[in-house]
Amino acid sequence: MIRMRTTAWWRATLALSLGSLLVFLNLYAPQPLLPDLRETYGVSTLVVGLVMSVATLALAASLLVFGPLSDAIGRGGIMRLTLLAAGVLSLALALAPNFEILLVLRTLQGFVLGGLPAVAIAWMGDEFEPDAMLAAVGLYIGANTLGGISGRVVGGGMAEIGGSAASFLAVGAITLVGVAVFWRLLPPSRGFTPRRFELAGALGDLAAHLRTPALLAAYLLGGLNFLIFINQYSYLTFRLAEPPFELGATLLGLIFLTYLGGTLGSSLSGRLVRHLSQPACMVMGILILMAGTLVTLSDRLPVILAGLTINAFGFFVAHSMASSWVGRNARRARGSASALYLVFYYTGASLGVFWLEPFWGLGGWPGVALGSWLVLGVTLGIAVWLWRRRPDRQGA
Repeated sequence: MIRMRTTAWWRATLALSLGSLLVFLNLYAPQPLLPDLRETYGVSTLVVGLVMSVATLALAASLLVFGPLSDAIGRGGIMRLTLLAAGVLSLALALAPNFEILLVLRTLQGFVLGGLPAVAIAWMGDEFEPDAMLAAVGLYIGANTLGGISGRVVGGGMAEIGGSAASFLAVGAITLVGVAVFWRLLPPSRGFTPRRFELAGALGDLAAHLRTPALLAAYLLGGLNFLIFINQYSYLTFRLAEPPFELGATLLGLIFLTYLGGTLGSSLSGRLVRHLSQPACMVMGILILMAGTLVTLSDRLPVILAGLTINAFGFFVAHSMASSWVGRNARRARGSASALYLVFYYTGASLGVFWLEPFWGLGGWPGVALGSWLVLGVTLGIAVWLWRRRPDRQGA
């Protein structure tokens, strides 16, 4: 087992963090382009949101494939090959002739982007000692935020220069270079024990995870929190593209620098858990997310950005704790347990537009804030319930 702060730990953590950054670079690069794409293709807010939704939904579906598959054939090869495919598909997106083909390619890209998230935390569970895993998960999830920031900043900035095609070409080139480094850094797996893949067994593992209250609670918490968090950004791009703000694609991309609050939150989560239980940290993260949502009701751009930064901090504290909770409390088939968490997580992201769109239509941004609070109230209740349970391992 890899011990914390050793050379092997740093190599593995750096490789997985880089892979995480590349995944979210590709996934979120189109988000600051949504207002422009809406005008270019003459589609509604709901329809243009499919550029993000089809990718996240396909990613969620792929987790049901890659997670159980990794329990049988190993995890390193899946991560390497799917990252390579994602980079190639990003280049193909630059050549999409119409909106329909764009959606097809985004769906395919979303599917292959699920390879690394499906198995990375399970890889850590196989290879790292428990304390080393907790610290690595915090840095790995921190790289999620950096990838999200990078994708939106690169996407928005390149769109101002050469349109959406330039955005996809830049992201594809960055990804292919990053994949070469990832292949070089990731150590060979030594703690993995293969299991023969059987469909009935894989479905049985998934069912066992869903029947485990401590795991199901984390799944619901992660999915519902992400449903709100990521889609708040989508609706804020529409809000800030309109009067009185009227921000262009580059500046809309820069608002995602507020994700740095999430980088800080996920990085600090490993320290927080030394003093508080994981469920207590989840409660704290959700309360911070609720507070940040209230701050975004301001009409002043600096205050809105402060609210988004608070949101990112709180969300990623809760997400870091919930995802590592699953990895630690699943007693078997860790790959499918971690993958199932991410199925809920990304399904929430893909469905959020359908939940928040009526609130946006009826009440604008205050309506979105109300819709957010309704869901966050549910996740807060789930976190409190976990907090009050006995702190024993009750995994499947």
